[in-house]
Amino acid sequence: MRLYLTVSREDDNKEAKQLLKGKLHISERLIKKLKYSGKILLNSVPVHVNAKVHEGDLLEAFIESDELNEDIAPEPMDLDILFEDDNLIAINKPPDTVVHPTSLHQSGTIANGLMHHLLAKGVRTLVRPVSRLDRDTSGIIIFALNPFIQENLVRQMHDKSYIKEYVGLVHGMMNEAAGTIDLPIERLPGSLMLRCVTPDGAPSVTHFEVFEQFTDAAYLKFRLETGRTHQIRVHCQATGHPLVGDTLYDLPAFNGRLEGLMNRQALHSYRVVFTHPYTNKEMELKAPVPADIQHALEILRNIR
Repeated sequence: MRLYLTVSREDDNKEAKQLLKGKLHISERLIKKLKYSGKILLNSVPVHVNAKVHEGDLLEAFIESDELNEDIAPEPMDLDILFEDDNLIAINKPPDTVVHPTSLHQSGTIANGLMHHLLAKGVRTLVRPVSRLDRDTSGIIIFALNPFIQENLVRQMHDKSYIKEYVGLVHGMMNEAAGTIDLPIERLPGSLMLRCVTPDGAPSVTHFEVFEQFTDAAYLKFRLETGRTHQIRVHCQATGHPLVGDTLYDLPAFNGRLEGLMNRQALHSYRVVFTHPYTNKEMELKAPVPADIQHALEILRNIR
């Protein structure tokens, strides 16, 4: 990837580093890496980051993706690719699939399939998931193909310009057509996996809107303002409306009700909106609602 700019009059006599950070939005960490590899050029000549630039100069940064995850074995996989270019790839993850290898899941992950896909195209790069989904949550997962793209998208998430929307089925009757759940979340004491709502937790905000209300369940849209682990699942439990099929965050009041409707938590990442870090164009990606949630909706519509 080549990032570049022509120095303007207002930036005359500034250091190259100021423009790399302020105009090209390259992080301090990445600038340091580019400096040591000689990938920062001024008028086609490698320069130090403290070099002075002048009006009309051409400042360039070349970001390469020649690293490889040696611990991720490439595996042929039928990936549902929603978007792909030289900078990022968006995949519609099916349920019961892990995003990245772990000690318990060394193979069969989306990352294994993506590594095979990229190597088949002659692309050698680290597999960089921009965000993650739980094993049984389906939908959009985005991978950056170089560190600049990854850092830029993560920054958009932090400044809340990256929109993440989900759909899900919850238990019970909703009292509001729309609302906001603002409850802090932290790791449940004594557990490596579970999270809980607690006053000392990290700020966590989930917006919701009711798409359909059924006799004993509701179909909701969620928009995340923050991105805590299990955030939607924890917030739904805390408000008395756990996700249908969620065995980790269910409530005794709903045990056995709607049993068998879903074999996993009914949660799907269906829409993301962000600014493409390289083209600066707004991107909107959608993943169709999977068959198991559609089937559950049809059943609920017939028993209203």
